[in-house]
Amino acid sequence: MSVTTITIAADEADIRLDRWFKRHYPGLSHGRLEKLLRTGQVRIDGKRAKSSQRLEAGQAVRVPPLTAETVPAERTEFFAPRRVSAEDEAMIRACVMHRDASVIVLNKPPGLATQGGTGITRHLDGMLDALCFDLPDRPKLVHRLDKDTSGVLVLGRTAKAAAALAKAFRSRDAKKIYWALVVGLPNPPQGVIKAAMSKQEGSGGEKMQVDPYEGQSAVTDYRVIEAAQKKAAWVQLEPRTGRTHQVRVHCAYMGTPIVGDGKYGGAEAHLQGMGVSRKLHLHARAISIPHPDGGFLRIIAPMAEHMTESFDFFGFELNEAPDPFDGDDCTTACNI
Repeated sequence: MSVTTITIAADEADIRLDRWFKRHYPGLSHGRLEKLLRTGQVRIDGKRAKSSQRLEAGQAVRVPPLTAETVPAERTEFFAPRRVSAEDEAMIRACVMHRDASVIVLNKPPGLATQGGTGITRHLDGMLDALCFDLPDRPKLVHRLDKDTSGVLVLGRTAKAAAALAKAFRSRDAKKIYWALVVGLPNPPQGVIKAAMSKQEGSGGEKMQVDPYEGQSAVTDYRVIEAAQKKAAWVQLEPRTGRTHQVRVHCAYMGTPIVGDGKYGGAEAHLQGMGVSRKLHLHARAISIPHPDGGFLRIIAPMAEHMTESFDFFGFELNEAPDPFDGDDCTTACNI
């Protein structure tokens, strides 16, 4: 095995280095990791590191060859290439909307987790080996979408590209547009939601809440595109900050939870008796982001089937949607 350089994804920021290794290399003991750190074999951005150091998105972690000599023999299976079933390979390749030498953009289907976790064995991260194409290494996650959110997901094909993309997300140079079907009609129909957020105690970090006293700043621009009287509305949302579940929490905070979002909207989030799907109606519609090789990459993703059916039910016309890149200077060919 050779030296590997791994770019830290946006969703892994602020994790201790030793915990990051435990997550990605569970066969590596703490003692062996400390030895690798003492001898300078593990580095962050080319510099020596400590196990307690907290990682930042976009940083490059140097991982030395981890063979049976550095990993307990009974755990070496953790370092074997991941096998992707033929069915999953075909599925994930069909999700590719854009591919060039540095970037892959997917239209992630709803129901597919970005990464693994408790009770999650099938996830996008486990399918990335199917997206190597003409390069030797698997692409790298640089941001994430909730399991039940569909739409645009960007991958870096090289460590350099992934670092540049992660930096763009971290510095808010990436413009993200979401579409949602919400219960009720936001009032006013256009505005800015400013509601600080924090993790809800006792939720294990899995649920967020509006917290004006100790929460982190969270800001979302929104506008109603169409409405079905006051029953439901098609809303475009553009988060200025990147808090966990931000769009979902902010919609519920307005009193108009996203359809299907029982986590934040409770029973009210389900349109009873209308035949509308109970799935989450949140779609990452578009993204504009600096391309690692220069210019901008701008992508628009078609909606998932259940959202298209719900829009048809309410008579919403997609041609009524505003151009998400209106006013942007498109310096790279836009895939729309």
